[in-house]
Amino acid sequence: MTRLQALDPKEATGRSKELFEGIQGKLGMVPNMMRTMGNSPAVLEGYLNLSDALGKGSLGGRLGELIALTVAESNACNYCLSAHSFIGEKLVGIDTTTLQSARDGINSDPKVAAALQFAKTLVSKNGRVSSEDVETVKAAGFSDGAVGEIVAHVALNILTNYFNNTANTDIDFPVVEAATV
Repeated sequence: MTRLQALDPKEATGRSKELFEGIQGKLGMVPNMMRTMGNSPAVLEGYLNLSDALGKGSLGGRLGELIALTVAESNACNYCLSAHSFIGEKLVGIDTTTLQSARDGINSDPKVAAALQFAKTLVSKNGRVSSEDVETVKAAGFSDGAVGEIVAHVALNILTNYFNNTANTDIDFPVVEAATV
């Protein structure tokens, strides 16, 4: 059972209504996570702004989705695993084997694998990575800016993982469950 209620976009007012209208126009729906974030327009707008900014970054949508899955598995967020598995497959065109492997921080491309392992390390070390951790991801071909973007993607996904785990958001995508708890 949900612990924070999702707003009905048809009944929303003020800034939440405006944000919902933008989301509806872009996605054709307002996912439950965003409907629930809409209880605080500041939370929803902050999430949307960071997500939009990272979407324009150097990592690209494919790696962003794979990082999201790595982080969601680490935090046992079933909502985010479900959403990013669906988005990764249906909107980004990532095969299911690659999506599944990303949950464990694994990828056949050594550069992508380094990014996913760095994301996993960030989560497991609560951001207190070592110089060696940073040098490893840079040696795989990531610039200082790209390393910063990986950190930002991890932070964005920790926000959504913690939010959905707190809210116990109703999953409105085909359900994928974490192997870890």
